[in-house]
Parts: sequence; C-alpha cells; structure tokens
Amino acid sequence: MEKIQSLLARRNPAYALEQAFYNDPDIFNIDLEMIHYRDWLFAIPACELEKPGSYVTHKVGSYRVVIVRGADNEIRAFHNSCRHRGSIICKAAKGHAPKLVCPYHQWTYELDGSLLWARDMGPDFNPKNHGLKTVHCEVVKGLVYICLADNAPDFAPFRAEMESYLALHDLENSKVAFESTIIEKGNWKLVWENNRECYHCAGNHPSLCRTFPEDPNATGNSLDGEDPELLIKHVARCEAIGAPSAYKEAAMGDWRFVRTPLLGSGESYTMDGKVAVIKPNSSIPFKDAGSLMQFHYPTTWNHYLSDHSLVFRVTPISATETEVSTKWLVHKDAVEGLDYDLKRLTEVWIETNDEDRQVVEDNQFGINSPAYEPGPYSPSHEGGVIQFVNWYCNTLSSRLAPKAIAAE
Repeated sequence: MEKIQSLLARRNPAYALEQAFYNDPDIFNIDLEMIHYRDWLFAIPACELEKPGSYVTHKVGSYRVVIVRGADNEIRAFHNSCRHRGSIICKAAKGHAPKLVCPYHQWTYELDGSLLWARDMGPDFNPKNHGLKTVHCEVVKGLVYICLADNAPDFAPFRAEMESYLALHDLENSKVAFESTIIEKGNWKLVWENNRECYHCAGNHPSLCRTFPEDPNATGNSLDGEDPELLIKHVARCEAIGAPSAYKEAAMGDWRFVRTPLLGSGESYTMDGKVAVIKPNSSIPFKDAGSLMQFHYPTTWNHYLSDHSLVFRVTPISATETEVSTKWLVHKDAVEGLDYDLKRLTEVWIETNDEDRQVVEDNQFGINSPAYEPGPYSPSHEGGVIQFVNWYCNTLSSRLAPKAIAAE
C-alpha cells in the first residue's frame, strides 16, 4: 500500500505513469479492489438475453457473475456460486435454462435467484435463507451494467444522461450481428490510454482513418476546451432534430458523451464511408450523423452511429493481460445479406482492434524493460490520455486515503 501511495504522490501529471503501474501484480490487485470491485461495470447488451431463462456469464477478477432474464422479463445478476458448497452453477459463456441448477448436487434456483429445491437438507433447513447472492444490476437504454460492491455508487446521474443521449438509438430493439473477443497482452490501463488518443492513428489505422477524425478537437479530447467550427455546426444540426450531441462529462471524469462528425461526407465506419446497414437501429433522419461517442470508466467505450452501434468491454485479466470484447448491434429485423453485409459491417473495427492489440503489446514490451522511463504527453494530441490517467490516479488516491488513515 505504501508503495503505490508513494508512486502516486511523486507522479508528474504531464508524463506517463511509472513502470509498476503497468506490470506490478500487487498494483493490479489494488486496481481490482479499489476500482473494478467498486464501480459500475458494463456487462452486456440486454438484447443478448432474448427470452426468460437466457443467461450470460462474466468473470471480473476473482468474481464470477451470471446475468439472467427472469420469468417476469426482468434482468438480474447473481454471483455464480451455489449456496450449498460454492460450485459454479452456469459453466457456459451463455445459454438458456428454465431454472438455474447447480451441476454438483442439483440445488435448483428460480430465475429470480430464490432457492426452489435442495434434496435431503433436514427439517430445520429454510430455503429462503439460501437464495443466490445478488449483484447490483442496472439496465439502461438496452445496456446492462453491474456493480460488485456491497454498496453501489449512485447510478442515477449516468442513467439520466444515457436516457437522453441514446433517445434516438434503439438498442432495446437491436441484436448482436457479430461479436469479437481478443486478449491483448497489455495492462488494462494501456488499453484505455491507447483508446483515448488518435496520435497513433495515422501510423497504425489506415482503415479507420478513412472516416474517423484524428483531430483531438473534433472528438472532445483537446485540453484547450475549444471546439472547432465543424463540431459546433454538427452538434447544432443533430440537436435540432432531438439528438443530444454536445460534449458532456461527469464531474469526476468517469463518463463522457459527445457526438462528432466523421470525415468528409462519412456516414459509418466502412471502407467507402457509406452506411453499413440499410435498416438502421436509430431514428436519426440523416445518415451522416457521425458517431455519438460515450465512455464509462473502467470498462466501456461505445460508438452509436445512424445505422448501427458498437459496444466495447474492457476486462482486466492480469497485470499484463486484458480482454477486449466488441459487439456490433443492428436492428433486430435487419437481415444479413439483405440489409447488411457482415464483412462490410465489421472489417474496419476488426482490423482496428487487431492493430490496437499490436500497439498495446509493443507498448507493454517496452515498458517492461529496465530502461523504461516515463516520457511526456503531447499536450495537443494526448489530452484524452491525461484525462484518463488523472481520473485513475485521483480515484486511487481518494480511495486509498481512508485505508491509510485507518492503518495509522
């Protein structure tokens, strides 16, 4: 604990973090305890739970969670651990079950987590005392968030903004057209830092750069607070038809929204810049609405376009491994081969994700060297990285402080 507090105290905000933040297992465990086990985490799009009994499992650090749609159509999350002797109940990544049955001794739970049946437990056994342990779960505009803490932070401010900004994006009536999961051999913070700047884009992302603007002013990542005229006009045009678009950031910096135009007459993330889906999952009346970009630390960044949406989930695995999941959401009635071509829909971000994987891994390899020394951030291109690192360090400092006081 003293080690990380010393590192935080001496850090230079204009420079990258010291090596230990990116490869020290002890600091990684502190990240889990102080951030991932306390904050709201994006889990899945709600449309993955198509009907009662549909479930998805998810692992965060030491915690295993099952997210299930109940018979009443409500989505709930539970610790994926039987209340008998602790066995995992749902072993598959996703599936469907009329009841949740532990494979070890067949203890059987309703979809709302209550214990339905346990064989030969004696006359004093009360099943009401042995339901599955719940995990905080919120569903907002078709996206499911969970929180592993005993007492979850207030979700209401973020919910209010999500409901406003996603008003014209119908994720509730969407489906997952394709999903990709890759393991990047880099610390979760390197994955985020790479995402929060486009300083690297020209040299690494030829497909994405056909439509995505490299200018940090165009994506709300500049430090001077000045929006270019193009962004101002784009925001005004979108808001005139009821699509909230102006830059909005949480007071603590853990989430943000901004709708940015794509390059030129770009409509979507495709090789030709035209829409990928002709049956859109938004009600925006023009195709060139750009991308509503939203992030929520520590687990998700998203792009909501006029024709489809992309949701990303970042899950730390170890000090030097991170899972990155990407899902392409299209209208539930869009037909592959008729309303969209799967290769055309996905190729830009499949390539971009793999390119990002490579640069993150190269970054991690270099940081692991004894010769590594933190270098300065670009004030004109890496404002988003500075914002993320400030959020991370401020969050850790504030949450470690009570522990330090208690130990004295």
